[in-house]
Amino acid sequence: MIEIKLCGLKEPSHIEVAFNLGIKYVGLVLYKKSPRYLNRETARSLISNSPPGIKKVGLVVDPTNDFLDAISDIDLDMLQLHGSETLERVKEIKSKVNVSLIKAVGVNDKKDLELVEKYAEIADQILIDAKPNYNSLPGGNGVKFDWKILEDITWEFPWFLAGGLNESNIDDALFETNAKKVDLSSGVEDSHGKKSIVKITNFVKKIRKYEENLNVG
Repeated sequence: MIEIKLCGLKEPSHIEVAFNLGIKYVGLVLYKKSPRYLNRETARSLISNSPPGIKKVGLVVDPTNDFLDAISDIDLDMLQLHGSETLERVKEIKSKVNVSLIKAVGVNDKKDLELVEKYAEIADQILIDAKPNYNSLPGGNGVKFDWKILEDITWEFPWFLAGGLNESNIDDALFETNAKKVDLSSGVEDSHGKKSIVKITNFVKKIRKYEENLNVG
């Protein structure tokens, strides 16, 4: 079964919907410049009211040690590093925190995949996103990359496909990349930072239909 990570959630009802739809991971954005930002107190409250069993992921961008200490009492299952953290910094963070790490890596062409493989030696999971432009946020921009970069990839490590995924393109994305995990945020929003239950539901249904057709075939 294809695993889904829904990022940038801010409403308890949206987390409950995600859980009921079988979404495995929910992401809470702890990065102040994002329209999906949650402060520490709000994140703690949201998690305390979340259904048991769903994986709670905190998204951070180039976090300092002080920041990591400040969010250490949030009951997260995973931490997603979505900045320009170096290989050495990821090692440092991994030794400091008591949760597993997802490292997001922006790609633009095949040579970027070499860096993906290096990060995969340290992080527990990798998230492959479109490489952000200079003036854009590090993620959640609704921009896709050329999926052909990932053709014939046979990585052993777990990885998420991200970057501009939505109900209209998810079939093509899965077919071209053979991804087993997907991450989305802006693709199920009515406006910047505001999730749509209808779009979330339709996206999940589209993936399950894709799986059904794959199994029949």
